[in-house]
Amino acid sequence: MENQIQKKPRILCLHGFRTSAEILKKLVLRWPETVLDKLDLNFLDAPYPARGKSDVEGIFDPPYHEWFQANEDFTKYTNFEECLAYIEDYMIENGPFDGFLGFSQGAILCAALPGMQLHGVGLTKLPKIKFLILVSGAKFGGSKFGLPKLAANAFASPIDCPSLHFIGETDFLKEEGIALLGSFVEPVVIHHPRGHTVPKLDEKSMETMLEFIERIQKVTSHE
Repeated sequence: MENQIQKKPRILCLHGFRTSAEILKKLVLRWPETVLDKLDLNFLDAPYPARGKSDVEGIFDPPYHEWFQANEDFTKYTNFEECLAYIEDYMIENGPFDGFLGFSQGAILCAALPGMQLHGVGLTKLPKIKFLILVSGAKFGGSKFGLPKLAANAFASPIDCPSLHFIGETDFLKEEGIALLGSFVEPVVIHHPRGHTVPKLDEKSMETMLEFIERIQKVTSHE
């Protein structure tokens, strides 16, 4: 029983556009040990090699990957269905996982997963997603990103899945991140002064994060 209560939430971490699992890992591992010790983090590379220049060239080493592709105004998507199948296969082979952590393109994808799962169009062979941690997220069907066909109903009803959202003061996706909050039931928010990145945690945000982890530990250990 003791072990069950202390079970670390197992999290699949999805990196940003044209970056990599290794890059996201470097950013997340800057968080304090008090947070990291409570989580079982698994970092996955997206299935497709970057099809163009990466914004992190010269900062982080390649190779760079992307989860799916879109046209310039984000109205048409390709490889979206294949991307979901890739994630699902990985989770079946390496799971079980309790929830997701996503950054940027990874967070946009993660935000839509509970709704797609609910409507039976994504991750259908897996148990229900128990929580999300979204850093620099946005919403498919919002002002910037169109809806992939499979995600057409992802936000049709409020998403009743514990969610923690990081919103950066100078992030170019800030407005999108704020708009995304409206799709979730009781979202928890950490505001930070940085831009489009995984921020380090100050005392206040660490407290918020630890409270959220405590909440998801209860959800994951009642099985």
